[in-house]
Order: sequence, then structure tokens, then C-alpha cells
Amino acid sequence: MAHIALIGASGNVGSRILKELSDRGHRVTAIARNPEKIGALPGVTAVEGDAQDSASLAELVRGHDAVVSATRFIGTDFSIITDALRKAGVTRYLVVGGAASLEVAPGKRLLDQPDFPAAYKEEAIRGAETLAYLRTIDDLDWTFLSPSAMFVPGERTGKFRLGKDELLTGENGSSVSFEDYAIAMVDEIENPKHIRQRFTVGY
Repeated sequence: MAHIALIGASGNVGSRILKELSDRGHRVTAIARNPEKIGALPGVTAVEGDAQDSASLAELVRGHDAVVSATRFIGTDFSIITDALRKAGVTRYLVVGGAASLEVAPGKRLLDQPDFPAAYKEEAIRGAETLAYLRTIDDLDWTFLSPSAMFVPGERTGKFRLGKDELLTGENGSSVSFEDYAIAMVDEIENPKHIRQRFTVGY
């Protein structure tokens, strides 16, 4: 089993990824500003950490097989995290992405549609910028996993589809649960198929 460092382990998505990793028998260093919010799970060590402090983060992630970021885009400078990985000698990096940079038609992103909700625009722009930044990196094995447009708590069904850069839609629109997203993320950790690529998951 792998030894994974998970940044943002106490959040909505991070907590689901943490449980999925634990349930599959991985050892996890769960990094959060408030580690007391992280419940006891087999194989999980909760630690306090700041993703925006490169030196201390490098010490926390050193010796791990992979690092996963499950933080908001606003307030996160991803160049600090990638710098910490380089210092620590960790090359595998997975990012909980956003849906807004996915295409709804060739060359047309969800983010650029006139009805895109204003309340989510700043976070969405930061997410698209983060993907663009990662695409400039060739010395880390990064992966950016975009959810579908509706990304909410739900059931762990294990029944979903994967795509690349196009927004996935189904009978009920474009959606995926946090729980099924976590399956796709941990599957990618265990069996990498999207090195230096973005991919997406949805119903």
C-alpha cells in the first residue's frame, strides 16, 4: 500500500478522499490547519500544516509516494506546493480540480458561458489558472481531476464515467458525488493513467 500526504484533509472533498484511502488500506498523513477536525481512521495520522509554507510543507511530505491537494484555489499558491514537493523529492502530485475549465463545445469552456454563476467565478478562474500552471510543469508527475458541474455530497456508487477535457453530462445534467469522485482519485493514485494530464469524472 502507498504512503500518501493529503493537503486539506478535513474539507468536504478531502475528507471523502481520506476515507477512501483509509478504507483501501493506504497510510495517510492528513494535513490540515485544524487537524482536530479529522476523525480517527485506520492508517491515518492527522497533522497541522500550512500549504503556503514551502519549507515546513516539504518536511511534512518528505518520504511519501504521492501528495494530493484538496484545497480551495482562492488563497492557494500552487507554486509554493510544487516547490515543496521538489524540496522533498516527491514527484507524484494530484490536484482536486474544478469543472469550469472543462469544454462544453470545442474551444468553449464552461467558465466562459454567459450563464456561469457569478458567485463561483473567482474560484473558477483561479482553478483554470492552476491547470494552466500545471501544464507548464514537466519535472513532476501531476494529475488534475475535474469533477462535473454539480459536485455535491451523495452516495458512493462506484458507477461513473471518465473523460478528458469535455464536460460530462447525463440524463440528470452534469454531476458527481464527493464519494464517487474520491473513488476516481484513489483509482488514479493506485493505477496512474493520467500523468501530466487533466481528466474528469461524472455520471
